[in-house]
Amino acid sequence: MSELAIHTENLGRIYKIRGNKKEKKVRKELVALQDVNLDVRRGELFGLLGPNGAGKTTLIKILVTLLAPTTGLARVAGHDVTAEPHLVRPCINMVSGGESSGYGLLTVRENLWMFSQFYGLPSKEANQRIEALLKKVGLGDRIHTKSSDLSTGLRQKMNIVRGFMTDPEVLFLDEPTLGLDVGASRDVRGFIREWLDEDKSRTLLLTTHYMVEAEELCDRVAIINQGKVLACDTPANLKHRLQRDALFDIQTSPLNGLKAPEIEALAEVRKATVEDVEGGARLKLALVEEAALGPVINVLTQKNVRIVNLTKREPTLEDVFVDLVGKSMAEVEKNE
Repeated sequence: MSELAIHTENLGRIYKIRGNKKEKKVRKELVALQDVNLDVRRGELFGLLGPNGAGKTTLIKILVTLLAPTTGLARVAGHDVTAEPHLVRPCINMVSGGESSGYGLLTVRENLWMFSQFYGLPSKEANQRIEALLKKVGLGDRIHTKSSDLSTGLRQKMNIVRGFMTDPEVLFLDEPTLGLDVGASRDVRGFIREWLDEDKSRTLLLTTHYMVEAEELCDRVAIINQGKVLACDTPANLKHRLQRDALFDIQTSPLNGLKAPEIEALAEVRKATVEDVEGGARLKLALVEEAALGPVINVLTQKNVRIVNLTKREPTLEDVFVDLVGKSMAEVEKNE
């Protein structure tokens, strides 16, 4: 048995986009993935972290045999996803956040039992797993409730249980907590971690654009943007690359026209990002040394910008993303 649960080599995917009638036969190309090389070890919780449109879902669709790659190769559970999809599928399962969850007229148990039969699970075993898994995610008392009567959060929990029903070798979770409230997201993350800890041969690939989720859950993280993997390592090692910088958060009154490039032009300011918040702005700074903070404060003062709060902090995965891409995750998604 291979030590690798997932292996890709120079994996790429290009979409052909038809032009409009005036352009006649002109077709455009959208590069969704480019030269993706990843190795995910068995027993690992591996994260793909990137903004919406980065290529995360396209990559997962290739790995679960729903989409053919344009270039390169991919293996899951030791099998080629293109040449041996019939061997890959019994070893995997997949859940996407925000997808429609089952059939509204069926109860929670009936929905999950139906999906279990698609995988050939014996009925008795399926029902035992349904009861056990629903209890773990706090849905034990809803087993006989029609799924149409569940809230969005509870339906998503039911959907997540569906992914674990078959006890797959490799489980793919694509934005599993999308749209969930803070409490439900915390429950799902705890359940994911517990499932992996129970059996070290299980492997889980998680896509997310939530920094906290990647940092809290993942053994290793690949940061992806515009179809390219920019970095791959443990969250601690990714953050360590920025520990040479002095990082500050400054909450201010409105910036009165002051822009991030003006601050970045100051000596020894490596990176500055500005985020609008209620009643003012939040300025994130990466400085070569703490002494560079003085000129930044002088510029704010000259612009009649009042400092509400100033804190020095440790680096986060958001800082790593900004360092690699040049923009925050929110800025990238806003400009898509």
